[in-house]
Amino acid sequence: MAWSAPTAQPDGPATSTPVPTTGRETTTVSTPLQDQPLWRPNPARAAATSLVAFQAWAAEHHGAPAAPLAPADDDQQAAERYAALHAWSTEDLGRFWTAVTQWFDVRFSEAPETVLADPAMPGARWFPGARLNYAEQALRAADDPANADRPAILHLDETTEQPAVLTWSELRRQVGSLAAALRARGVRPGDRVSAYLPNVPQAAVALLATAAVGAIWTSCAPDFGARSVLDRLQQIEPTVLFAVDGYHYGGKDHDRTDVVAELRRELPSLHTVVHVPLLGAPAPEGALQWEDLIADDTAPVFEPVPFDHPLWVLYSSGTTGLPKAIVQSQGGILLEHLKQVGLHLDLTPQDRFLWYTSTGWMMWNFLLGGLLVGATIVTYDGSPGHPDTGALWSVAARTGATVLGTSAAYVIASRKAGLHPGRDLDLSAVRCIGTTGSPLPPDGFRWIYDEVKEDVWLASVSGGTDVCSCFVGGVPTLPVYLGEIQAPCLGAAVESWDVQGHPLTDAVGELVVTKPLPSMPTGFWNDPEGTRYHDSYFDVYPGTWRHGDWITVTSRGTVVIHGRSDSTLNRQGVRMGSSDIYEVVERLPEIAESLVIGLEEPDGGYWMPLFVVLAPGAELDDDLIGRIRTSLRTELSPRHVPDEVITVRGLPHTLTGKRIEVPVKRILSGTPLEQAVNPGSVDNIDHLRFFAQLRRDRQS
Repeated sequence: MAWSAPTAQPDGPATSTPVPTTGRETTTVSTPLQDQPLWRPNPARAAATSLVAFQAWAAEHHGAPAAPLAPADDDQQAAERYAALHAWSTEDLGRFWTAVTQWFDVRFSEAPETVLADPAMPGARWFPGARLNYAEQALRAADDPANADRPAILHLDETTEQPAVLTWSELRRQVGSLAAALRARGVRPGDRVSAYLPNVPQAAVALLATAAVGAIWTSCAPDFGARSVLDRLQQIEPTVLFAVDGYHYGGKDHDRTDVVAELRRELPSLHTVVHVPLLGAPAPEGALQWEDLIADDTAPVFEPVPFDHPLWVLYSSGTTGLPKAIVQSQGGILLEHLKQVGLHLDLTPQDRFLWYTSTGWMMWNFLLGGLLVGATIVTYDGSPGHPDTGALWSVAARTGATVLGTSAAYVIASRKAGLHPGRDLDLSAVRCIGTTGSPLPPDGFRWIYDEVKEDVWLASVSGGTDVCSCFVGGVPTLPVYLGEIQAPCLGAAVESWDVQGHPLTDAVGELVVTKPLPSMPTGFWNDPEGTRYHDSYFDVYPGTWRHGDWITVTSRGTVVIHGRSDSTLNRQGVRMGSSDIYEVVERLPEIAESLVIGLEEPDGGYWMPLFVVLAPGAELDDDLIGRIRTSLRTELSPRHVPDEVITVRGLPHTLTGKRIEVPVKRILSGTPLEQAVNPGSVDNIDHLRFFAQLRRDRQS
């Protein structure tokens, strides 16, 4: 079933909607839909977007719907027209993805035999016979002499006031020199090249040089400890390691020489180590100097590789075992990122694209996608909260960022800190703010429009490392509604399903993708039979990707993300998303962060505790507990009120900053800590030990 065109919404009351429970019965909950958007695109600006131009061209050449996306007479019409385009993009995958390759003039050194030879999931076969190179597309802007001195990368860290500039011509030269140096040291297509680097231009150069050779890239952020890095790199046995001596974060230097030494000892596959001296330390014995490898004036040579040739290996968080080593292809990532940055974010060569990320998170790979359309990318190595919470807003102002991406957590932290970035900084260049990492609560939406900019396009997105992209996200021709993501992305056949596999509208269900995307993994490393890959996404609904998120697809076509379905709360047969509770609780100034868990008790009961980290100076007294309970009861429902409110010093997170729910639930259910979580995947294992002690206390 394709995503259907929305129907008109009545003004006023919420709609009563079914929620899947056992598969044999449904319960209703209130799903309020705002009748007026927070923002509407300016008609002239919407009409000038690449998405509108693409739709008109695809209508002429590939059978896309002829009705123009913009300007639309009203919100309903705009939504219906986008829904029609989306339906075409998912019902006719061959013509849609052909249109994407032609619109962005993808350079095939050998043409494909067909678009989708086998649509079955897992194992869909895209563009068989085609050969291309991701790095060649990423450096195409450098082919134009007019771009020679234009910035390809702007870089800032905590110690610099003005951004350093890496021009397109210099980026091309460094990639060419480094790719030649890798080949001279025996690196060939299929070899693995690893990096222990922060978000600096050297990392972008190294990735592009690796892709140019046809080797396979993988990276870990330097805030990862040795065990966490080895859990990842030992799986794929890299031959090359790019490594820093340390990094600067939160106003401090963090030495990493001992970690790098351990990596060298524990990775016997390495034959080349490249030293990147961010803190100025000398190269360790046997390591090559970064500056020596990028010194030559050498034009890059791009190895033509098959469409499904691996581009990089990304990793799951690894909270319950070894991280999954997710392999994604050169061609699949190229097409998916061209679609996302060129159509959904409307990036052009005139844009400056900043997304706060580390090299250990897929958003860093996504950020580099801005180069594919000739945009300038902005890299920032440092804390978004140093010297104060407004640091990232300052980076956006100083670099003239036009598209700024951040996390929902940072937006909420900015709100709680009482920031006024739109008043205090020059953010006139910012036209779009993207958020991801966790659901952005309605208060976050309001704060952006109140305190950042009234006329800014808020593109909240949701996807995953698994596809290195977004399933649902921004559409520059559609309005923005409070707490809702604008729409499913083109080519992504996203639906909400109940436990029996029936599509739902205006009801909470599993996020599924019913047709393949080019950037879906070609597989997991060291999973030759594909068993682990199959069990990760296809064991619940055979042949359909189940992502593990609870979502609502509304009757007007927007999407609400409710949190991970594998940690879902289920009280009295009603399934509830944890993010809804976090949004209400963390609005209270006394609460810095929260975590809610639901546990089925041996006696048939259900225990739902709420764990809270208090803001400095706050105290968990009867008054605060009463306000927590009242807020949840009145703003959500009595079912959302916890059985207990318990203070904790801190909550556990993955190394990329996402709060951990499932391991906590397992520990409280009786699983030993060492079996419930991979310690190297957690930012502070002591925070998990609290829950192990709590379980023992409850049993005694």
